[in-house]
Amino acid sequence: MHILIVRFNLEGLSHDDFIASTDDAAQHWAAIPGLISKHWISNESTNTYGGVYLFESKTDLDAYKESDLCAQLLATPNFVNFEVTDYELIENASCITRAISC
Repeated sequence: MHILIVRFNLEGLSHDDFIASTDDAAQHWAAIPGLISKHWISNESTNTYGGVYLFESKTDLDAYKESDLCAQLLATPNFVNFEVTDYELIENASCITRAISC
């Protein structure tokens, strides 16, 4: 399994307006092939938002990074200062700590 962490700041969009938009936006991510879960994150005090994605495979993660949906996210004018990092999940330890089902 692989994890993708995406972080960004809001510019010209309030925290409340961003949160209000997430339910509708979530439907698009729910349809991504190979996506096990996406955890939506926000920290209003540091103006940091984003997601922690868990993919079945590196291939699925890479396909998402090349998708139109990802391109649209990165091109959203109200989202700035992106940081996008991917990781391989250490599965056995994650199983022990209940991060994933085993």
